[in-house]
Amino acid sequence: MIVHLLKCFGAAPGGGNAALVVENDDTSVTARQAFARERQVSACVFIDRPADGGIVLDYFYPHTRSPLCLHATLAAAHVLLTAPGAPASLTVTTAMRGQALQLVRRGERLFIGLTPQPAPAVMVERYVPSELMGQHMHLLSPPVIASVGSPKLLLEVADRTTLRALRPNLELIADWSALHKVSGCYAYCRTGEHEYEGRNFNHLDPALEDSATGVAAGALAAHLQQSLLLHQGHVTQQPCLIEVQYSPLAIRVGGMVQRSI
Repeated sequence: MIVHLLKCFGAAPGGGNAALVVENDDTSVTARQAFARERQVSACVFIDRPADGGIVLDYFYPHTRSPLCLHATLAAAHVLLTAPGAPASLTVTTAMRGQALQLVRRGERLFIGLTPQPAPAVMVERYVPSELMGQHMHLLSPPVIASVGSPKLLLEVADRTTLRALRPNLELIADWSALHKVSGCYAYCRTGEHEYEGRNFNHLDPALEDSATGVAAGALAAHLQQSLLLHQGHVTQQPCLIEVQYSPLAIRVGGMVQRSI
């Protein structure tokens, strides 16, 4: 087994959301979940190379297996595309749903190409955001569920002050998400023309809050139907910047990756 620790989407040197990339592992799903739980890094991705060819990515959070995690995918892209003799792009698939992802290296940045995916048809009652966030919520737009492979409940709040002060009910979010097959909540606010800031609430432990959530960035771009820059990680003291390039047929989510020393 070879394990790489990388930081993804960092807005400054040394920053970013940590992910573990694991190669040459042939253990079971149960063992992989135990590995992720023991390591307590926000995400782990296992690179599998089936006998029939291709590359498959298998994602685990400390508390659950995931159909898709883009900051972990970006970390895997760094391992796969920056080695000597590596190609500038390749296509991989996800373990749980067989979703195709295109990994692309452009200079110092890495991008993941994917397409919008069907989202669960859930009627979000008016009281739900307030219950999940543990306070009265005044949203600037109706809540919506959008997906590029891991559905998110998107909640637009008024400003950074509101966003950064949120202290949600993480257990209730986990229960609601499991019931409706959604991967947590993403609260966001607009900060400029095509610029946003957001926070992801999916982990049960507040200390494991994501500093960057690529699937949420992709879902937000799909919902808004525009390219955007998304800032995240102020609350976790790991400022991150996610770039999303949008077109009706494809979405590219990208940023910086650094090896963690």
